[in-house]
Amino acid sequence: MPNNNKSNGGNGSGPWGSEPDNDDDNRSPWSRGNGGDSNGTQPPDLGEHFEKMRERLKLGSSSGQNRQGGNGGGFNLGRFGAAVAIVVAGFAWLATGFVVVDAGEQATVFRFGKWQTNFGSGLRWRWPTPIGSHVLVPVEDQLQIRIGDNKSESLMLTEDENIADIQFSVFWKVNTEQPQDFILNVKEPEAAVRMVAESVMREVVGKSQLQNVITTERDRVQQEVKLQTQTLLDEYRAGIDILDVQIARSDPPQPVIEAFNDVNKAEQDAETRINNARQVANQILPEARAYRDRVIAESRGSADRFNKIYEEYRLAPQVTRERMYLETIERVLARADKTVLDSESGAVPYLPLDRVERRQQ
Repeated sequence: MPNNNKSNGGNGSGPWGSEPDNDDDNRSPWSRGNGGDSNGTQPPDLGEHFEKMRERLKLGSSSGQNRQGGNGGGFNLGRFGAAVAIVVAGFAWLATGFVVVDAGEQATVFRFGKWQTNFGSGLRWRWPTPIGSHVLVPVEDQLQIRIGDNKSESLMLTEDENIADIQFSVFWKVNTEQPQDFILNVKEPEAAVRMVAESVMREVVGKSQLQNVITTERDRVQQEVKLQTQTLLDEYRAGIDILDVQIARSDPPQPVIEAFNDVNKAEQDAETRINNARQVANQILPEARAYRDRVIAESRGSADRFNKIYEEYRLAPQVTRERMYLETIERVLARADKTVLDSESGAVPYLPLDRVERRQQ
């Protein structure tokens, strides 16, 4: 239907000069020059719309609060849940105080950072964290430190102003009686043991001869280093036990080792010859001593016999001279093959006396 308002100078018409054909459609705000539409109705108030939306939001939030807090049972269930959570949290906190200590370990226990006691193997309990804390220490593990792998550690000066190339190992473990000292007083235990053992070895070697260090006195050096190292670590309260010290190599420096070996070989040859001479001397000296004793005894016996004969000679010179003569002849002719007869004996000289003697023999 044609628009009858075209002749009214645009009253009720939009800026485009016409209106939509459908009166039921929403009118554009730009089509209302006098603030109304063609039917004379007022446009909707935007402020009212905002107020209504605000009221609806307030009503929605208050209804939600009523749904949550209006029922007394829901509030009581929240209290019970909080109590259960607190109890569970308390048990969980107390459970942090349980300590499991394996065999070969000890637990060093602290309270507010201060040492309290040591636990052996088993399930133990201490004050929960953060009041209490603990550190597990392997007290049965045996550790080894090798010293002397480089020249700065191995070369040492001896008492006779020689240089010894020494490599040794230190075996140690944590003290089972005072593991807390190991935790509290030593920051780097391996470095501490290395420095102390090397220092003690240099001191012991510096008081020993090179020949003794590399040959006969290695055991003595090992024992002295072990004892002095343990004493020094005990003074530091390190909580470390030195189990053993073993020298793996003790030689002169490499540039002079060949000449030193020649000297050792010459000394060994000299020692061998000295031992052989002593062996021969031990065989000859007893024989010489026996011969000396026999000759001295015979000489003393002869002297005593002569003195006794002289005493007899002084008493009866004639008889003694004849007796000495006959004994001398007897000794001289004892091994002779001849028979001597005295002219005054009365024996018949034609008897075969030599055959008679042979038969008797």
